Amino acid sequence: MDKVVATAVEAVADVPDGASLAVGGFGLSGVPNVLIQALYERGVGGLSVVSNNCGAMESGLAVLLAAGRIARVTGSYIGANKEFARQYLAGELEVELIPQGTLAERLRAGGAGIPAFYTPAGVGTQVAEGGLPWRYDGSGGVTLASPPKEVREFDGVEYVLERGIRTDFALVRAAKGDRHGNLVFNRSARNFNPLAATAGRVTIAEVEELVEPGAIDPDAVHLPGVFVQRVVALTPEQAADKRIEQRTVSPPAARRNRQGTVSASAARGTVSG
Repeated sequence: MDKVVATAVEAVADVPDGASLAVGGFGLSGVPNVLIQALYERGVGGLSVVSNNCGAMESGLAVLLAAGRIARVTGSYIGANKEFARQYLAGELEVELIPQGTLAERLRAGGAGIPAFYTPAGVGTQVAEGGLPWRYDGSGGVTLASPPKEVREFDGVEYVLERGIRTDFALVRAAKGDRHGNLVFNRSARNFNPLAATAGRVTIAEVEELVEPGAIDPDAVHLPGVFVQRVVALTPEQAADKRIEQRTVSPPAARRNRQGTVSASAARGTVSG
């Protein structure tokens, strides 16, 4: 029952070239950076990755992407990752972009043993009709496009059939975990990590705080340990390494001016809630 592995490198030692991975994280929140770095150090390549996004600011999956270790990405957001866009348009990377809610449900369905489901998202678009560019030829032409999907009508509404996702491995990061693999996620890190964890046939979790079994209230468990095969305890330094993708601040004077304007407007009764 003790699923703790001594190091991240040991935890990913059996991930082979060409493996499929479901990777948790939302933006830079809850990204299993230590496990990803361990894969990079092992030199694993040709990976098929399922994740909301593919890293940013030279962290997360961007480490593997920049090294040319990722062959295919299934995700819903490219964002400001210029290397991702460059590889995609250059024909170096196969990319399946799908609606974010559909991605979440495909992972959840795969983990729940549901092979497919119907959703209204994408009906009447190339998501359902096919033709979305999965791979370019580097000159603007498309060498591989998405196939059409089945569309059915239920109660007068059309729905498109989507397949559940299962992967060879899943990499996730939790705020807290015990030796049995029961995990707790913090805020937005809970968006995709539990879903990715259930989709993996072998799930590896890095945890910021490792506790003994029984220390987590059963009602507080976000992901039961039955879905987790390996646990890696992070060092305090690794746990504290958290980046901010888009830092937005205002000069103190600007904040004071805005507050003064709002206060004056409120006194005149011109501010509505």
